[in-house]
Amino acid sequence: MERKFETVDWAHSTNIYEVNTRQYTAEGTFRAFARELPRLREMGIETLWFMPVTPISVMNRKGTLGSYYACSDYRSINPEFGTLHDFRQMIVEAKKHGFKILIDWVANHTGWDHVWTKTNPEFFVKNERGDFRPPFPEWSDTIQLDYSHLRMREAMIECMKYWVNECDIDGFRCDMAHLVPLEFWKQARMELDAVKPLFWFAETEDHLYHEVFDATYAWEFLHTMESYYRRTAGMNDLDGVLHRYNDRFPSTALRAFFTSNHDENSHSGSEYERMGEAAMAFAVLCATWSNAVPLIYSGQELPMKNKRLEFFEKDCIPWTGEYGLQEFYRQLLWLRKINPALRAGDHSVKTFRLDTSANQAIYAFLRKNGSSEVMVLLNLSDTELAFTVNGKFVKGKYQSLFTGSIDELTDQTIFSIKSWGYLVYYK
Repeated sequence: MERKFETVDWAHSTNIYEVNTRQYTAEGTFRAFARELPRLREMGIETLWFMPVTPISVMNRKGTLGSYYACSDYRSINPEFGTLHDFRQMIVEAKKHGFKILIDWVANHTGWDHVWTKTNPEFFVKNERGDFRPPFPEWSDTIQLDYSHLRMREAMIECMKYWVNECDIDGFRCDMAHLVPLEFWKQARMELDAVKPLFWFAETEDHLYHEVFDATYAWEFLHTMESYYRRTAGMNDLDGVLHRYNDRFPSTALRAFFTSNHDENSHSGSEYERMGEAAMAFAVLCATWSNAVPLIYSGQELPMKNKRLEFFEKDCIPWTGEYGLQEFYRQLLWLRKINPALRAGDHSVKTFRLDTSANQAIYAFLRKNGSSEVMVLLNLSDTELAFTVNGKFVKGKYQSLFTGSIDELTDQTIFSIKSWGYLVYYK
């Protein structure tokens, strides 16, 4: 695979927080969300990804409010969230705090009453009767765009440029990117990066799309973590997926690792419904594994243990004023930001799986970049375990991330971790 694009440097140590504007506050507006910026920055969030901010089609919409992903105009703001001025002002405020901003881009399909259905009906795929049609029967609130139409491609790129020029965004999260031809994305990136170097994040697990995109989803690993907790997969299955990633994807490919997002939460349940007591250990893994860019969904810092947010209705995140996992995430994200051993897509970083005296349940690895190291020990079992780490990889003084203690570690050190617990050391 020949890659002609260079990833913006800040992406190698970033994290991504997915913002569900509708459900984030009682008001469900950009202005209301802006109140949360200082708290999220204190939590260590670097990049905010906003689910689609464009207006939602009325025709054939699902539920009362419809899906963000059924757009009616690529160049307008959803009035449910406020105005274009409100969005711009929120971005200005976010950038003062140091955030990068991504917006969700739905290039494969629109809603049934998108403005192009009137101005350019030739931009859409038709059925045998000459009518618009959904990409898939179950996506009945959307209609398929026709990427054989070159003027449609040009119009789409002009719409993407609009948001870069008008709102100074820093990149795109591209919905179902693999349903759109790779050639289009090449054209889009070449033209848009000429306006401003951007971060390109694709909802796909097709490794070929890294010819254009900087980051993709680690979907297979998410489902393997879930299967592991259900006891339908084992330690070898976790390793197997990560080995396939290493073999199949470019060495500089950034991968979004996550335990929840809008799809999973609304349709399959919270991370605690899907992963139970393993949810936090797997969150540590998602923040520290090789080439991982941790992705956190709105409300995970609460946590939302039994809450599935409605997708087509107003259903506010049940904030209480207490953020039980804010400090947990803050420490993980701080370490990822300051320790070069956790940089993603960096050839100078090496990752080693560690052999332990309890390999059947302990998932252990070391990240190393020069003299910087991070060691992660996860007890993926329902039993408290004491064990040693074999070999000479681990030697010297390390600081414990979550306790702050400084310990001299050797291959004789006995570690003890409670069931589904975790230890993170760095130097």
